[in-house]
Amino acid sequence: MQFDEAKIYASSGAGGDGLVSFRREKYIPRGGPSGGDGGHGGDVIFRVNKKINTLLYFHRQVHFRAKPGARGGSSNKTGSNGSDIVIEVPPGTIIRDAETDTLLADLTRPDDEFLALKGGRGGRGNSRFKSSSNQAPRIAEKGAPAEERWLKLELRLIADVGLVGVPNAGKSTLLSVVSNAKPKIADYPFTTLEPNLGVVEYDDRDLVFADIPGLIEGAHMGVGLGHSFLRHVQRTRLLIHVLDGESDNVLADYSQINSELALYDENLGERPQIVVFNKIDQLDAQIRWEEVSEALKKRDVEVMEISAATQTNIKQLIQLTFQKISELPELEPIAETPETPLYELEEDEMVFEIVREDDGAYRVVGKRIERAAAMTYWDYEEAVLRFQNILETLGISDALEKAGVQVGDTVLIGDHELEWSD
Repeated sequence: MQFDEAKIYASSGAGGDGLVSFRREKYIPRGGPSGGDGGHGGDVIFRVNKKINTLLYFHRQVHFRAKPGARGGSSNKTGSNGSDIVIEVPPGTIIRDAETDTLLADLTRPDDEFLALKGGRGGRGNSRFKSSSNQAPRIAEKGAPAEERWLKLELRLIADVGLVGVPNAGKSTLLSVVSNAKPKIADYPFTTLEPNLGVVEYDDRDLVFADIPGLIEGAHMGVGLGHSFLRHVQRTRLLIHVLDGESDNVLADYSQINSELALYDENLGERPQIVVFNKIDQLDAQIRWEEVSEALKKRDVEVMEISAATQTNIKQLIQLTFQKISELPELEPIAETPETPLYELEEDEMVFEIVREDDGAYRVVGKRIERAAAMTYWDYEEAVLRFQNILETLGISDALEKAGVQVGDTVLIGDHELEWSD
C-alpha cells in the first residue's frame, strides 16, 4: 500500500437557522421581534505538521466534517458558531480537486494553512427584518448549506538531494552510510517500496537526502509504480545518480534513468547530477570501471567511483554534494498556490442557467439562487415573497418567462419543487 496518496471527503459545517420569535413579557403586549441569528458553520482547514511524514492516517480516516452552527435563540441570542476542523498533513502535501484534478494548494512550510471549505453563514433571525413598514416580521433565514467535495492528497517529499538509479544499485546502502537513516536493505530488486529520508551533516550544515525506489523502463508512464516514485524527485535540488557497477550494461542503465526523468518532467532532465559508480570493491565492477568512466567522459559527464558497502570515497562524495548544493539556487514552487479560498474558486455566483427537464419542468441551476432556496423558510409567506424578490432581482423571473414558463408549471431550484404563479 502506498502512503503518499489519499482521497478524502471533506465537508464544512452548515450555518445555523435564524429564529422567528417575539418578545413576550408581562406588561409588554407588543414586544416586537426577538429572533436571533444562527451561528456560522465551521471551516475545513489544512495545516502542515512537520512531525507527520506520510499520508497513512488518511487510509484509515476518509470523512472529515466540521460542526454546524447552532440555531438562533430568543431575546436576540445568536447561536454559537460551529467549530472548525483542522486536518494536519505532512510538509510537501499537494491538494487537488478529486473530480477536476485542479491544483488547489501546495503546502511545503511548517504551519502552512489552507482554507479548503468555508462554513455556511448563519441565517438571520426575524429581528433583522424589522422595518418601519413591517414592525412584526414573520420571516427568518435558514443557515447557508455546507460546502462539500472529494479531495485528492498527494505527498512529494521535501528533500535537498535525491538518490536515483536502477533497482539494486545500492541507493539504500548509500543512504544508510551517509546519514542517520536505517532503511531495510537486501540484495534483490525492489527492496525499497517507500522512499526513505535521511539527514546528512557536514561542517555545521545539514541536508536531507531521499532514497527514491529503483526506476525501471516505462516509469514515466506509471510502470512499476513509476509515478509514485518520480513525484518525490521533483522537489530535490540535486540528484545523485547511483550506477550499479555489477550491472551487465551500466551505460544503458544510465541512459534509461535519465530518459525516464526527462519524460516524466522535462525539468528533471535538466536537474544537476552527481554520477557515482557504486560497488567498486567488487571485481566485476573494477573490470567495468575504466570502460564506463571513459565513455561518460566523452559525454562530458564526470563520474566518481565509490563503494557504499566499504565506504570508499564516501567522505569525498559528501563534500562534493554540499559544495554543489551551496552553488545552486532554490527551486521554484511546483505551481502558484491560489490565494483565494477553495470555496471562491467556483463560477461567478451571479451566473445561472435554465434547463428544461424531460418531464417539462424548468430547472434553475446556479450557486447563489440554489443557496438562497436552501436558506428560505417555505412555511412563512413573507419568506416566500422575499424569495420571489430575489428571483426578480437576479433576472431569473424574466429568464423563465422568456423560456416559456406558464402559470402552474413546475420550477425546480436545488432540492425544492415550486409551482410557478404570477
